[in-house]
Amino acid sequence: MTLEIITSDSLAPLRHGFFTRRGGASSGVFAGLNCGSGSTDQSEIVDINRARVAEAMQVAEDNLVTVHQVHSADVATVDGPLGAPKPKADAMVTDTPGLALGVLTADCQPVLFADPEAGVVGAAHAGWRGALDGVLEATVEAMIDLGADRENITAVIGPSISQRAYEVGPEFLEAFLDDDPQFARFFANGADGRYQFDLPGFGLHKLRTAGVDAEWTRHCTYSNADRFYSYRRSTHAREADYGRLISVIRL
Repeated sequence: MTLEIITSDSLAPLRHGFFTRRGGASSGVFAGLNCGSGSTDQSEIVDINRARVAEAMQVAEDNLVTVHQVHSADVATVDGPLGAPKPKADAMVTDTPGLALGVLTADCQPVLFADPEAGVVGAAHAGWRGALDGVLEATVEAMIDLGADRENITAVIGPSISQRAYEVGPEFLEAFLDDDPQFARFFANGADGRYQFDLPGFGLHKLRTAGVDAEWTRHCTYSNADRFYSYRRSTHAREADYGRLISVIRL
């Protein structure tokens, strides 16, 4: 099966892609294009999957760069392949042609950024914690530090868990209200005193407030097991582990 890559006209003409799970070498609960070296999948199989992604992005395998994601607001500025250990961060920016920035997700938001005119790109992993703490705004600022113009930056949120699939408890809601009572609008009432959180809606708000054009591809990771990995779906199914999707952009 060939790789399935979701793209956005908003990021054209730059080469980019939100890769689905289709077309990979992994099997079992990881079946497909699992690119998560932090999973319990066989490392050599993950390497094969990442090599396929690098080929699709037309870069050398070492030039497909990922970081050690820790749900932070930290951004790494990179200008070449990263050695071990990988830096702990949840976003990257670069102005180096031929370097592909990749983020791994399985319900969290993968966000790709581009200012083609300035020749600066970025990629961010934004779960609820990172988004609340400012990883998206920090990525924009790091791009500006490399010469990007805020008005020329476009950001696209890829496949993420949708509001109807993201049930949370009252303590989760309180964390957002403590930051800003206006964030209540990203929550809907659910069953049994719980709530439904709109993660991509919150991401779009943060991006647009930061002054950049933003959109969501409107793909829900939880609701389509054939195309996407989902941490929450795997938990509900009592599976031992889950695969990670990769989203990539390059100059």
